Amino acid sequence: MKVMDHTAHDSSHDHALHEGNAHADHPTHHGAHAGASWGTAVKATLHCLTGCAIGEILGMVIGTALLWGNVPTMVLAIALAFLFGYSFTLFAVIRAGLDLKSAIKVALAADTVSIAVMELVDNAIVALTPGALDAHLSDGLFWSALLGGFAVAFLITTPVNKWMIGRGKGHAVVHAHH
Repeated sequence: MKVMDHTAHDSSHDHALHEGNAHADHPTHHGAHAGASWGTAVKATLHCLTGCAIGEILGMVIGTALLWGNVPTMVLAIALAFLFGYSFTLFAVIRAGLDLKSAIKVALAADTVSIAVMELVDNAIVALTPGALDAHLSDGLFWSALLGGFAVAFLITTPVNKWMIGRGKGHAVVHAHH
């Protein structure tokens, strides 16, 4: 068994490799900085996805119950997705000690791009899935299109969040208040 001599290596380089970024002081090939780990981006995106999903599903249920057409139902669902997405961040930063006005600014800065990308992708998938807009809440097609849209939106929004966090934007604004 050979024991490796760790003193012969540059510890800052090893640490950067361990953190998943071989060039901690420079942008990676994908343009993200060392401060933006994939784990942090995934957590931020899951946070966004949770608010979006609650709001969007609630909007779909309300619009369907009120016998609204597709466009007003989607507008309500998107509005509620933003409302719930922002509210999760808003409550967290208020608990951390921010006043309401500052908390609103932080929530808007942290979540607007993430929610917008999430909603754009998710709703595009639902709209482009044949028959999904005309499906009822009890139809598997409706739920598969919606959940599939959430999954694809998560995959697309995570790198966006990673890029933003690496530049001190998006959810990085929230982390400054914890």
